[in-house]
Amino acid sequence: MYVYGLGQSLTLLEGAPAPGTSAVYLLTSEELARHPQLPGLERVLHHTPSARDARVCKAEWRRDCLTGTVVMPRRGREGDRMTFGYLLTGDRVVLCDDTGSVHAVLKRMGKEKRWRQNGPGRFFCEFLEQLLLRDLHHLEELEDQLSHLEEGVLAGNLDGFNSALSPLRKQALGWLRYYNQLDGVACELESNESGLFSADDQQRFHMLEKRVARLRDEAQLLREYCLQVRELFQAELDIRQNRIMKILTIVTTVFLPLSLVAGWYGMNFTGMPELGWQYGYPAVIAASVIIVLLTLWIMKKKKFW
Repeated sequence: MYVYGLGQSLTLLEGAPAPGTSAVYLLTSEELARHPQLPGLERVLHHTPSARDARVCKAEWRRDCLTGTVVMPRRGREGDRMTFGYLLTGDRVVLCDDTGSVHAVLKRMGKEKRWRQNGPGRFFCEFLEQLLLRDLHHLEELEDQLSHLEEGVLAGNLDGFNSALSPLRKQALGWLRYYNQLDGVACELESNESGLFSADDQQRFHMLEKRVARLRDEAQLLREYCLQVRELFQAELDIRQNRIMKILTIVTTVFLPLSLVAGWYGMNFTGMPELGWQYGYPAVIAASVIIVLLTLWIMKKKKFW
């Protein structure tokens, strides 16, 4: 467990915080399950959601606190999703994390002097903004991968397209769902139903909600871009199939008159005058060549290819 004091900067404490000061507690799910005795949280600590139970981003107002969970689409170094639970009171913040990602964010925040006035509301808003800090970079990387895939389609490289697009489409959907849920969390924080936050905190939560909305719009554009690339692939596939059908149609059209000639002279009636003509065979060959050339000339003139 880590304990941070909230002042002009986030300071790691070796013991319990001083009375009357705000503090941040960082616990794992196992530590939270042991119900530790934390000053100022005796009545509400059991409301803290465990990181193991986190499935969506949410915020729930209770009588004396605000609780919720955050599930990010971004994964940590070990491949696990970054998830944590949180609880906010008037002077305490409890974070439950099993991946170590929250601790890394807190250490980064502790290197800067961020506040003139301490408080859980201001801290939590800054904490969420830290989580969003590199999101635009991840969205741009996803867009670059889609752009590269689109260029491959335009170059005629259609092999393995679905296997390449499917994970990108799932990522775009995951980011969009994440921002939709996080926008609801920001709205709950801004509503301040229990009066835990100051007017300045509410204004900051309002700015956070606007930032999340912009990121959500970016994720929505990425999802639409995935659909456009998929439609482009389908269009290129249709064009390729149309070219194949066009070649087959031309071949069929050219040899259809020859099939008629073959069927006509394959009847072998005794009264056919060409059977006894010594130039009958070369004449049929010459007529077939003329028919083929005439058919090709007509197609060229009508711009059938």
